[in-house]
Amino acid sequence: MRFIKELDVFNRLVVFIVVMMTFSLKAQQKPNIILIMTDDQGYFDTGFNGNGTILTPNLDSLAAKGVILDRFYSASAVCSPTRASVITGRNPYRMEIPEANSGHMKTQEITIAELVKEKGYATGHFGKWHLGIQTKKELDANRGGKEKNFDHYSIPSMHGYDTYFCTESKVPTYDPMLYPKTFKEGESKKYGWTALIDGEKSKEYNTAYWEGDEKKAEGDFSGDDTMIIMDKVIPFIQNAVSNNKPFFTTIWTHAPHLPVVTSEYYKNKYSLLSNKEQLYYGAITALDDQIGCLWEELEAQGIADNTILWFCSDNGPENNTPGSAKPFKGRKRSLHEGGLRTPSFVVWCNGINGGRRADFPAVTSDYLPTIAALLDIEYPDDRPLDGVDLMPFIENDTLKRVKPIGFKFKDQTSWVNHRYKLISKNSGTTYQLYDLIKDKEERYNILAIESTIAVQMMTELEDWLGSVEKSAEEKDYPN
Repeated sequence: MRFIKELDVFNRLVVFIVVMMTFSLKAQQKPNIILIMTDDQGYFDTGFNGNGTILTPNLDSLAAKGVILDRFYSASAVCSPTRASVITGRNPYRMEIPEANSGHMKTQEITIAELVKEKGYATGHFGKWHLGIQTKKELDANRGGKEKNFDHYSIPSMHGYDTYFCTESKVPTYDPMLYPKTFKEGESKKYGWTALIDGEKSKEYNTAYWEGDEKKAEGDFSGDDTMIIMDKVIPFIQNAVSNNKPFFTTIWTHAPHLPVVTSEYYKNKYSLLSNKEQLYYGAITALDDQIGCLWEELEAQGIADNTILWFCSDNGPENNTPGSAKPFKGRKRSLHEGGLRTPSFVVWCNGINGGRRADFPAVTSDYLPTIAALLDIEYPDDRPLDGVDLMPFIENDTLKRVKPIGFKFKDQTSWVNHRYKLISKNSGTTYQLYDLIKDKEERYNILAIESTIAVQMMTELEDWLGSVEKSAEEKDYPN
């Protein structure tokens, strides 16, 4: 009898070990998810989209492993609204975040981080946030510390992130807390400058990194800003791996948003170009090097093949910079293609057949539905989502997107389906229609020729705008 009891204990122990091993295996099999978003990087500001001047070898290598998304749109022509769409799958106007430095991410919204956390993921956000102020106690960045903005206090930990290291909004892309006391010729606080050298007099830029509720990050924040961000990302990844947990992270760089600040090392890579170009292109190449460091860490941890890495920008290139949306019309703040199409790719060696370019329309609002479908997560309620699951299109890019994409920015509105783009620049008083398959540069307005299609799209756009307005007015969160 004693032998039988001892055998029973042994068998239960074996079963327990097998169960735990199975659980661990499943945890390892869940793909890690990284959403990288740069700031104001134009469609043509990468080598993989044809730029032969800007050096982006790491981005080019990753893009070659995956699927380059030629028609990937930011949900808005400016920063904060696009960021809101990334983590919610909803158009930013539904959340009353119409412009940069306006509104905030509300706790009633459902985010990717919240959804995947329930599936056992470690969650982290790193870099720019721009979805609410980080402090009420001191002046910080654009809105932080000002009483009129206290209602906009909204930090990543309120939205499903276990770990974060972020700024409220923009910072210089090198030595992010400082700027020179005096500027060299052709450099400015607005556009950018050559990185400070030892002994050079400086001033505080009035920004900070935050990592908790009213908790300012401490440490040495000198050097390249993307490197500072990545130095926080990598320990987060290492910690997740050591705890045998899959991870989800949003990495939102500040580069190449102005002010672009670049060290002599990166400027020298463009020594034959103007100083303005050296600063701008150098900031992008410095960013590219850090993405290379990230991928090297994934490989070192043995998890690169089972990590889904998405890359995009938050809108088109800023005006009066060397940034380019070539060959498209428009730039940042425009709903023409150049203001919305961004450099983009997805790589997942274990799950996606790479080495391709795809030309189906996709948007930042598609991230949440895609990740939810991939992880078999049922969305908790019936509030409107504006995105769709992209995996069927990635697997078969001959499919046509059925659900059009709506855009709104100030007086501009636009409605984009698989082939056509309807756009108004004066709140729907007049419209233009373009065939994006034949005319991606938007040179020929075919409204008069394709009037039936135009009228149908106008009706669809008005219905969608009505839905968006209703969401904002009635706060479409279930009780």
